[in-house]
Amino acid sequence: MSKDKGKRLQKTIDALMASYRKHPEIEHIGVVALPTKKSIVKLVEDIQVLLFPGLIRQESFDNLNLPHIVGQQTVSIFYRLKEFIELVLCWKASQEGENCEEKPEFGEQVENIAFEFLEYIPELREVLSEDVDAILQGDPASVSKREIVLAYPGLQAVSVFRIAHFLHERSVPLIPRIMTEHIHSQTGIDIHPGVSIGKGLMIDHGTGIVIGETAVIKDQIRLYQGVTLGALSPQHSLANPNLKRHPTIENNVIVYSGATILGDVVIGEGSIIGGNVWLTHSIQPNSRVFLKDIDSALEVRVKAN
Repeated sequence: MSKDKGKRLQKTIDALMASYRKHPEIEHIGVVALPTKKSIVKLVEDIQVLLFPGLIRQESFDNLNLPHIVGQQTVSIFYRLKEFIELVLCWKASQEGENCEEKPEFGEQVENIAFEFLEYIPELREVLSEDVDAILQGDPASVSKREIVLAYPGLQAVSVFRIAHFLHERSVPLIPRIMTEHIHSQTGIDIHPGVSIGKGLMIDHGTGIVIGETAVIKDQIRLYQGVTLGALSPQHSLANPNLKRHPTIENNVIVYSGATILGDVVIGEGSIIGGNVWLTHSIQPNSRVFLKDIDSALEVRVKAN
């Protein structure tokens, strides 16, 4: 390499070093390690193998090898999950000026979260089975439950969300958001891990769905592509991050494609929200909300009981 080229490369390296010093908040250079995004993605895929054995990867299961493979996978997930949780909690403690090594209860806390998650998997399969049933009953194009697990992005997004939500509820930082943003990049469905979702959620098509952190979605809900359950005022939310700023969707509600529902509003049980509706106020149970005509005048009807 010529002297001039060497000087040019050194100048570039010096500029990068200066940039790292100037913007330390967008890198991680230090003694507290963090799990990589790739390792977390691999972990969540392995968890999905336990949830849907034989339908996630090209693997053969039978009654003879299933206990061995499940046991091996479960132990592997336990140790990796425990390690990753410990890393992110130590990182969080370091950001707050604390040292996790000085907390005698820290190791037990991490281990308990990992055990609780593995113990939750059978229950999670029950919940996901209801999600699959909701899709099978609600989508006339669906052929079988296995097809839904294999092919439907909505079911994949919800399954990863439910994994991430469990960890989010136990104050595990970073990992839940990496999980949900990874599946967001795969499916186009963006669900914050803090959202509360009940049983029997059907997401049809799914592309472009956005569901904000404090949204509450109850049981037997149908959401179609392009739906946004968002917040009204980002500035107000930044001033009070614990504020409930996203909608509550009561039981047995259908929200059709392109609908936008903003703010801490309540969509009453049994309601139907039509396509492309923009809604910023609560509605009563059994309402029908749709765009009346080409001028986009909003019409609300409440079904007589």
